[in-house]
Amino acid sequence: MKKIISILLLTFIIFVSGCESSNTGDNKQLAEPTSSPAAATVSGELKVHFIDVGQADSILVRNGSSTMLIDAGNNEDSNLVVNYIRQQGISKIDYLIGTHPHEDHIGGLDAVINNFDIGTIYMPKKTSNTQTFEDVVTAIRNKDMQITTPVPGDSFKLAEADCTIFAPNGSDYEDVNDYSIVLRLDYDDTSFLFTGDAEAISESEMINKGYNLDVDVLKVGHHGSDSSTSEAFLKEVSPEYAVISVGQGNTYGHPTNEVLTRFKNAGAQIYRTDKSGTIIVTTDGDDINFNKATSNIVPTLEPEQSGNSRIVYYTPGGKSYHYDKDCSTLSRSKDIREYYLQDVINLGKSDPCDRCVR
Repeated sequence: MKKIISILLLTFIIFVSGCESSNTGDNKQLAEPTSSPAAATVSGELKVHFIDVGQADSILVRNGSSTMLIDAGNNEDSNLVVNYIRQQGISKIDYLIGTHPHEDHIGGLDAVINNFDIGTIYMPKKTSNTQTFEDVVTAIRNKDMQITTPVPGDSFKLAEADCTIFAPNGSDYEDVNDYSIVLRLDYDDTSFLFTGDAEAISESEMINKGYNLDVDVLKVGHHGSDSSTSEAFLKEVSPEYAVISVGQGNTYGHPTNEVLTRFKNAGAQIYRTDKSGTIIVTTDGDDINFNKATSNIVPTLEPEQSGNSRIVYYTPGGKSYHYDKDCSTLSRSKDIREYYLQDVINLGKSDPCDRCVR
């Protein structure tokens, strides 16, 4: 109990300091809620990487040498996310955003903080007594950094891209998901909306605030749960493309048929990480192109490829295989997959679990 009280007190201090710094920072300007940044001629490309972290979120945005990471997957995705960022030749994250304190969004955040130079850290003013949240706060403290609390209407530049915060608009939600930071990004004539796990209440608040929600690409809220992406919200956003970050065969039934039907009726083209692996969106400010990061896709294996018929269990971000799906080391995993032993080993999961593999 003392440990929990201590970490919550420490977090309060970090948040208070962050609030003060957000009011005095030179790189922030107040944006009118009803308007989006004015379009300007841009040079080069902007890339958005929807990293395949299973039933979780992690989005890397890059424009020139400037970078932003929105969430970092589950705890078990830490190495995957860190290695993916390194593979892009990145050594600094200019803006690091933890949308809300759920493990499937901030699980790998501490590893990112520990392994890269970090500019500004955005997190909502919502604490948690989980070990995952404590690890993030400890990593921030160890680097003598502060959390900047998001203020709806505030904006910042990511090189030539304009980013504007739309949520959270309240401070007393029953559901932690509604504390999610929602961010609009404009790059010349193209636009994105990143929604974390924001649900119907937060969506309604954004509509009522009169924010310009109409974008080209929507990162679908809450992995395609029907508690998000209300018909009213989808009508306002009117996306041409929708990206769903979701785990293959997840136990939540995400994305739900109801949400998929809403997008179909809206005429939006859907991309899913459980179907395509990591998805990379590239824009020059006019055209938008979607590509798959094939090196990061877990292939679908046919039974005849198998050299060993024993079924084992594994996670996309892990290095081990398991005989027991209920193994205690998998208890925190939301995306548990199964296949034949030899094929799983061929995927790089060559370490037998020291608890369930005897």
